[in-house]
Amino acid sequence: MNFDWDVLVSAAIKARQNAYAPYSKFPVGAAARVTDGRFVTGCNVENAAYGVTLCAECGLISQLVLSGGGRLTHFVCVNAHGEVLMPCGRCRQLLWEHGGPELEVLTATGVRRMDEVLPDAFGADDLHISGGG
Repeated sequence: MNFDWDVLVSAAIKARQNAYAPYSKFPVGAAARVTDGRFVTGCNVENAAYGVTLCAECGLISQLVLSGGGRLTHFVCVNAHGEVLMPCGRCRQLLWEHGGPELEVLTATGVRRMDEVLPDAFGADDLHISGGG
């Protein structure tokens, strides 16, 4: 199935317009498609206490859960110029949790599966192996 990445990039650019980035001046927007066909988006929200800043992916995952959950199938995030960005390590973990290894991520070098973006990822299955849960 051919996926229209331009639609997803446009949604991320639109989300980025709402970013709150007064400190870094680095607004980010994110967008993803869910298994049921809907789209979810997010933007970064900074804070003077940098450690509690929320990445765009955090907002996207919150919207996913708030709007009924599901699994992510396609994902992209963009900077102020609409250029594709790689999600940070923390956000890669969030994406893994809600999209798994088969989630397709648009990167500056093309589409990659989440298991390429976050190889040897830690996930829910690992909790059962270690005796937790």
